[in-house]
Amino acid sequence: MAGEASSGGIEAHPMDQFLIKPLFGDEGLGLFTVTNQTLWLAIGVLIAFALLALPTRNATLVPGRMQSVAESLYIFVRKMAVDILGEEGLKFFPYLFTLFVFILISNVSGLIPASFTVTSHIAVTGVLAMMVFLTVTILGFVKHGPKFITLFWIPSAPTVALRVILFAIEFISYFVRPLSHSVRLAGNMMAGHAVLKVFAAFVPAMGVLGIVPIGAMTGIFALELLVAFVQAYIFTILTCIYLNDALHMH
Repeated sequence: MAGEASSGGIEAHPMDQFLIKPLFGDEGLGLFTVTNQTLWLAIGVLIAFALLALPTRNATLVPGRMQSVAESLYIFVRKMAVDILGEEGLKFFPYLFTLFVFILISNVSGLIPASFTVTSHIAVTGVLAMMVFLTVTILGFVKHGPKFITLFWIPSAPTVALRVILFAIEFISYFVRPLSHSVRLAGNMMAGHAVLKVFAAFVPAMGVLGIVPIGAMTGIFALELLVAFVQAYIFTILTCIYLNDALHMH
C-alpha cells in the first residue's frame, strides 16, 4: 500500500502486495483456504487455455494472430529443447512447454494492477524447482544406474586429492540447485514489483510533479515485462541443462 502519511511524508508498504489473503472471510489461512494466490493460479490456467487451446482448436494453414502467438511459443520452446537435449529430449517437450507457459503467464499477469504475482512466492517456485530436481535425479539413476554419481567426478583434475575436493563441491552444488533455481525466479519477480510500488508512493505526494515518478514507472514496467519473459526462459533453459546432465552425463 502507498499513500501520504498524516505527517506529510510518504508512507509506502511495497511488500504488502505479496501477502496471501483469504478470499472469503477473515478466519485465517488453512489447508483448504481459497486465497488470492489460489485465484490467480486458476486465472493463469484459464489464460493458458485461451492463449493456446482455443486458437489452435481449428488451426488453419494461414494462421491468425492468436494462432501465430501459440505456434511461436511452441516453436521457441521446441527449438530450445532440441538444441540442448537433441531429438532424444523431445519426450520432455510437453513438460518443458508447460513450465515455460505457466511461468510466463504467471509473471506477466502479475503486472496487471490489483493482481497477484504467484511466482513471487518461494512456495510456488520451490515446488517447480523441486519437481525439476526430482525428475532429473530419478531420470539419471534410471538411465545410468549408480554410474550417475560419476557426474560429480572430475577426471581431468591433476591430482586425486583435488578430484575429491571437486567431487564434494559438485555434489553440494547439485543439491543446492532447487534453492538457486527457485530463489532466482521469486527474487526477480518480487524485487521489480516492490520498486514499482515504491515509485507509485511518490505520485500522490508530489502533486503536479508526480509525472516524474509516473515516467519512471513506465520505464520500470517495460523492464519488468522483459524480465517476465527472461525469467521464464532462464528457468526453462536451466531445466533443459539439468535434464541434459541426466541424459548424457556431461
